[in-house]
Amino acid sequence: MFWVVSNFRPFLTFTGRTDLVDAARLAGVKRSHPTLPVLCDDDERLVVQACASGVIAARDAAITLLALTTGLRACDIVNLRLADIDWRSRTAGIVQQKTHNPLTVPLTDLLVGTLADYVLDQRPGSPDDHVFLRSVAPHIRLADHAAIHRVITETFRAAGVADVKAGSRLLRHNAASRLLRAAVPLPTISAVLGHASPESTNLYMSVDRERLLECVLDLPHGPRS
Repeated sequence: MFWVVSNFRPFLTFTGRTDLVDAARLAGVKRSHPTLPVLCDDDERLVVQACASGVIAARDAAITLLALTTGLRACDIVNLRLADIDWRSRTAGIVQQKTHNPLTVPLTDLLVGTLADYVLDQRPGSPDDHVFLRSVAPHIRLADHAAIHRVITETFRAAGVADVKAGSRLLRHNAASRLLRAAVPLPTISAVLGHASPESTNLYMSVDRERLLECVLDLPHGPRS
């Protein structure tokens, strides 16, 4: 309800119906969730360039790119296993820890190359079959989502992006925003993000301000009273 009212206000203002703007304010509808932050295009480009340049260790670059391009949850990145990666089809198939639903996500060429660099050249020898391991002994899987957060934060710092609160949640929101800008239907975004319910995807509508503004400006202009 909040989304409908709050995003209808610009249209009412544009058409000069200030009386209805005031009425909408009087409705007293409260925001059910905060507006989600996303990366600006320049910051996203800096992060990708840093991951591709070799400045970032292959493990950390792969983790960051995986979160950025697929929107996977931190817990699913931690639990990713070598057998989950299909190198031929350039996909990763998992069963989500949160929803227990199967999910297959595409992997970009840059991500596949970075993963290969890590697995072949930099990953420590270990019987642990998780993809991402601790860089110091014992060489076992990363502990939890906090480890993913630290990796992404350090990657952002090395990329020169210091004015945002980095982490897998930010990159998850950013992936949803990118799909919205590409006009991908919400049910498809819901499937890609691994939401148990399509309703969980609706909150990401608040991140795509440009599309919302276009929707308002593209409406036919009727006569003003």
